[in-house]
Amino acid sequence: MAEPSLLTISRLGRDGDGVVETTSDPLFIPDALPGESFVATADGRYERRSAPSPDRVAPVCRHFEVCGGCATQHMAPDLYRTWKTDLIRSAFSMQHLEIDLAPLYSVPAHSRRRAALTAHVAGQAVRLGYHGRRSHTLVDLAECPVLADPIVTALPALRDLARALAEGEGSLRKPVELRLAVAALTDGLDIAVEGTGSAPAARIIAQLAQLARRGGFARLTVDGVIVCAERTPTLLTSAGAIAPPPGAFFQAVAEAEQHMSALILEGVGKSRRVADLFCGSGTFTLPLARRARVLAIDSDKAALEALAHAARFATGLKPIETRWRDLYAEPLSPMELAEVDAVVFDPPRAGAKAQAEMIARSKVRTVVAVSCNPATLARDCRTLADAGFTLGPIHGIDQFLWAPHIEAVVTLTRPR
Repeated sequence: MAEPSLLTISRLGRDGDGVVETTSDPLFIPDALPGESFVATADGRYERRSAPSPDRVAPVCRHFEVCGGCATQHMAPDLYRTWKTDLIRSAFSMQHLEIDLAPLYSVPAHSRRRAALTAHVAGQAVRLGYHGRRSHTLVDLAECPVLADPIVTALPALRDLARALAEGEGSLRKPVELRLAVAALTDGLDIAVEGTGSAPAARIIAQLAQLARRGGFARLTVDGVIVCAERTPTLLTSAGAIAPPPGAFFQAVAEAEQHMSALILEGVGKSRRVADLFCGSGTFTLPLARRARVLAIDSDKAALEALAHAARFATGLKPIETRWRDLYAEPLSPMELAEVDAVVFDPPRAGAKAQAEMIARSKVRTVVAVSCNPATLARDCRTLADAGFTLGPIHGIDQFLWAPHIEAVVTLTRPR
């Protein structure tokens, strides 16, 4: 019987898998590192047949090989940083853009302040965590080196909460799956639960409120209904505090947000009028307003209301105008952009294609682009570069530890 052929890893893929080059399509092997060799087993897995790479280290979490939250805990720090920055470098190379890549900014472990967890309730048994890697199976978290300690400490209380919700809906006879958006904010944990299908029954609201108090939650919301609000959870910025709506988006790590804010302020320089597009609750808007008038636009009305409220109580700010608008369907036109000197945009992963095209046709000379997706960022920068913009250094911010995602900030300028 012929020996199985060895598969040798030549490089790392975008998702952190080891890549084997073949005569047809590349083969991707999870948790494999360059230089290592594997053989395929009868059950479709891969077995390492070489010595471990010198770049292989022990994972820091017991769940690593099964949890879908992390992909690269087996990489030594130098290889990990190279792989992360290559996510940016390769995306811009695909757009034929030469870049100056600044040193990677990394955040510490246990710093992620928000999480989207899933709870599966079957009888009295509750599993709470992330889905498995390439699997629909839910991994019940006992630890997490990524999440902030207050979230990890609250995992038992969150299980109790999920169980109480299932019991209250009379659903213990069949499994129930709930989604929990958990945020560790200044005044405690903000919990937003979805998936019950309706507001909680009156008979269990007191029980839920009691569980929230016992867990130290600042606020508990169930399918849009605030069940308990012991304190107002807030985001602190360098220019004031924001009380975001339940389940709101904001940067995953506070230290990363502060670093990004500093880069944005440096990028806009002495601009007197700035448009902050896809502004969310305004964590960049408020610092910008310390030095410039700001037009803040987003499609989330609740987030804009939180920003407007924060602006009313902040001191030392220049005027902020908030405007509700779907910038995908209706980007700011060149005529509207004539009102501003600089544009900051931080869109969802889909990027800002339509808006970048309008900026390219406008007379705006300074753009600071923020993105969690190097591919769409590179595409939008290509549009601006074709319109005469020059790219400054690209700053990678690793606020998604051990995951195949990276934040980036770049300032683009063009002459008058």
